[in-house]
Amino acid sequence: MIGEQPRYPFILLPKEAAASALGISVSTLEKQVREKRLPQPREISPGRVGWLVEELQEAARKLPVSNGLPPKGSGYGRTGKPRPEGASESSL
Repeated sequence: MIGEQPRYPFILLPKEAAASALGISVSTLEKQVREKRLPQPREISPGRVGWLVEELQEAARKLPVSNGLPPKGSGYGRTGKPRPEGASESSL
């Protein structure tokens, strides 16, 4: 039993884990739930909620595809790879 993987994957994620799974902040998760871009949480018990993993995955699949490059100043060069430390845009 020791060292074995759990038999059941997580079914419900708490707020912080749901945000992390989507690669967004907790405040962005809350905003997108209010805007109905992401699903509402489920009540696990009084005062405790969680998001169904399958609903988060479905919502993520429905997000629009991005064709844009990373924003200027994000640390990514024209190729989408992080710049070497100390490298400027003109040295690429």
